Amino acid sequence: MSIAQALTIAGSDNGGGAGIQADLKTFQELGVYGMTVITAIAAQNTTGVQGVFPISYEGIAQQLDSTGDDFQPTSVKTGMLYSAQIIRLVAEKWQQYSWSNLVIDPVMVAKGGAPLLQQEAVQALITELLPHALITTPNIPEAELLTKMSIMNLSQREEAAKRIVQMGSTYALVKGGHDEGSGMIVDVLYDGQSFHYLENVRVVTRHTHGTGCTYSAAITAELAKGSSVLAAVTTARAFIQAAIEDELGIGAGHGPTNHFAYQRRLRGEQ
Repeated sequence: MSIAQALTIAGSDNGGGAGIQADLKTFQELGVYGMTVITAIAAQNTTGVQGVFPISYEGIAQQLDSTGDDFQPTSVKTGMLYSAQIIRLVAEKWQQYSWSNLVIDPVMVAKGGAPLLQQEAVQALITELLPHALITTPNIPEAELLTKMSIMNLSQREEAAKRIVQMGSTYALVKGGHDEGSGMIVDVLYDGQSFHYLENVRVVTRHTHGTGCTYSAAITAELAKGSSVLAAVTTARAFIQAAIEDELGIGAGHGPTNHFAYQRRLRGEQ
């Protein structure tokens, strides 16, 4: 029996709502065997980030080599990479092991506002790693940092998606969750020629910690199973919508989403 395998290269969230923990939960729920390379350990809870402790360069390199020497993931996602040095290392190992289906979640700022990517690393992400991406999945603030443009409406999200594809990413998904001027969330997927729009009703809740990680992890899982990009994004959008709607209510701040929700709905469970 063969099983789809996916690798996540990201930070650890001890609260379990984002980062490596959210990725593994999502992979598992979607029937994919998950592997990890941990780049940093974040001390955080639903009220914020209390500290970020990077893993050494040698430690990350060894994790990448240990994975590449024995496994062949059919999709790979990156989350919090933290520094330009780590970004360059990941790009080097990506090419060395001929991995495929790179999903870049350009994690830059935590939900509470704490920076998760050093300033000098943004340019390294653009020049060193993004040209290898099958799909890049920024929210609006992340897309603004990548493209150096202000994004206030749908047409500007479309323009940002175009610019990200021009940077080298085959697809760009600019998410609309931070556009709070509408009762609908519209995510814009651009494939270099045409746009696709994924719409869902906005859920008014404070329990949205890890939505970006979970969304991109679901895309990664579906790509690992052989789905097209559009099909993977469509399933991932349904996955994160269910995870937000069926909230867990954990924590005093921005609580985690419900990774159980999507499969429970498919099984007809409450």
